[in-house]
Amino acid sequence: TSEHGVEWQSEGKGDFTIETIDKPTRGTEIILHLREDQDEFLNSWRLRNCITKYSDHINLPIIMQKDPVPNEEGEIDESVVLEDETVNKATALWTLSKSEVSEEDYKEFYKQISHDFQDPLTWSHNKVEGKTEYTSLLYIPSKAPFDLWDRERTHGLKLYVKRVFIMEDADQLMPRYLRFIRGVIDTNDLPLNVSREILQGSKTIDSIRAASVKKVLSELSKMAKNKPEQYATFWTEFGQVIKEGPGEDFANKDALAKLIRFSSTETGKEEQTVSLEDYVSRMQEKQDKIYYITAESFAAAKNSPHLEVFTKKGIEVLLLADRVDEWLTNSLTEFDGKQLQSVAKGDLDLGELDNEEEKKAQEETDKNFEDLVSRVKENLGEQVKDVRITHRLTDSPACLVVDDADMSANLERMLKAAGQEVGGTKPIFELNPEHPMVVRLKDEKDDARFADWSSILFDQATLAEGGQLEDPASYVKRLNELLLTLSK
Repeated sequence: TSEHGVEWQSEGKGDFTIETIDKPTRGTEIILHLREDQDEFLNSWRLRNCITKYSDHINLPIIMQKDPVPNEEGEIDESVVLEDETVNKATALWTLSKSEVSEEDYKEFYKQISHDFQDPLTWSHNKVEGKTEYTSLLYIPSKAPFDLWDRERTHGLKLYVKRVFIMEDADQLMPRYLRFIRGVIDTNDLPLNVSREILQGSKTIDSIRAASVKKVLSELSKMAKNKPEQYATFWTEFGQVIKEGPGEDFANKDALAKLIRFSSTETGKEEQTVSLEDYVSRMQEKQDKIYYITAESFAAAKNSPHLEVFTKKGIEVLLLADRVDEWLTNSLTEFDGKQLQSVAKGDLDLGELDNEEEKKAQEETDKNFEDLVSRVKENLGEQVKDVRITHRLTDSPACLVVDDADMSANLERMLKAAGQEVGGTKPIFELNPEHPMVVRLKDEKDDARFADWSSILFDQATLAEGGQLEDPASYVKRLNELLLTLSK
C-alpha cells in the first residue's frame, strides 16, 4: 500500500533481509553504518572528495548540506538552518556533441583531469557505436610529464562505466609506449563492479584498447603530414617513447615505423627529422637496404669510421644515438620491403652499388694482404674473432665490426652498465689496405714492432668505436714508442 515501504538490510557479508515497514513518505533513504576504524568518512571534506572523484559526471545531482560557519567567537549556532548545495557537476563533457563543446572547454577539461597547467597539443573526441559502444576523449600533452620514465606509474586514461569513475590505469587501456596519453573512456558495456582482474580478460576492453590505439596513431599521422612543426614538438617530447612501440605492438608496427624520426648524414644535424619514407625516397637507384649506425652519442655516430665509404659514395646513413635505438632496430628490421642494415655489422656488401671493376680490384687486394691478415690475427690472438681486409674505410686505418647475428658493442656496453652479465662478443678487426699505416705494417719485418703496431691499431679502432681499453697504460707506452721511432 501507499503507506508501506520495503526495508533491505545487510552487513555486507553476502546475505541480507527484506521486510515490509511503515513509510508514509515517498522516495528512498540509504543509511550506512561505518566500521569503527572508518571515521574519516564522517568528515564532510572527505565525502565531497569521494563524490568529486567517482561521481562527478553522473547525470543526477548529488546534494549535501553546506558546512556550518562558526561565528566570531568560533562557536557554531545550532539554530541556523544549513542550506543544501550540489556537490557534483552532474554533466560529462565527453557525452556532449563536438558542436556543443568549445575549444576552451576542451582545454580546461584537459587541465582538470591531467593536473597539467599547459594546454594540450591536440585531442580527439569520438563516439563509437556498434558491437562495442563507448565514448573517448583522448589528449596528447604538449610537454612530457615528469614521471614519463617511471615504470610504476599507473595514471593515464580514466575508465568510466555509465559516467561512474572506475579506475585510472594506463596499462589496461593503452600500451606502455602511449603512456603519456590523457583522457577518458566511458562505456555502457561493462558492469559497474568491474575489477582489474575482469579487465585483463575482457574482450570489450581489448576492443576499446585496439581502436583507441589506432585512433591515436591516426591522429599522429595526420599531425606529421599536415602540421610538421607541431609534430616536431611532439617528437622532441615523446619520440623516445614512441620508439618502444615496434617491439611492443606488432600489429601496429608499420604505422609506428612511419611515425619514427631519425638523425641522418643527409642533414648532419642532431635533430631527429628524417622519416623512413624520406630515406627511401632518396635512396640511390640500385640501393636495396636502409643503412644505419648506433652509437652512444650523436657525435660518435656522425664521426664513426664505419661511415667513410658511404660518405664517399653519397649513400645516406641514419644516425641512431638514443639508448632505445638498440631495441628498436632489433624489432624494426625492414620498411617498405627494404631491410635495415647496420653499417657496423657483418661484411660490407653494397650489392649493385659496387661495379664489377671495383669488386675485382677488391678481390685482388684481399689476396695481396693475406699474409698481413694472418700475422695480425696471430698477434692479436683471443682478442678478436677474425681479422680481414675491408673496403668500408677511406681515411681510417682500421675498425671493429661484429657478425650480423652478434650483439652490437654499443648494446653490450649498455647492458653491462645496467649491471647485467653479458658474454663478451669478440669483434672482427678490419684493416684498410690503402692506408699508409697498414701498408707500412705489411712491410714491417721486426716481429716485436709488428706486434706493437698491430696492438696500437686495434686499440685505436676500439676507441673510435666507443669502447674502453682494458690496459690504457700499455697503449700509451706503445704509442709513445711509435712516435719516438717515427721522429728519428
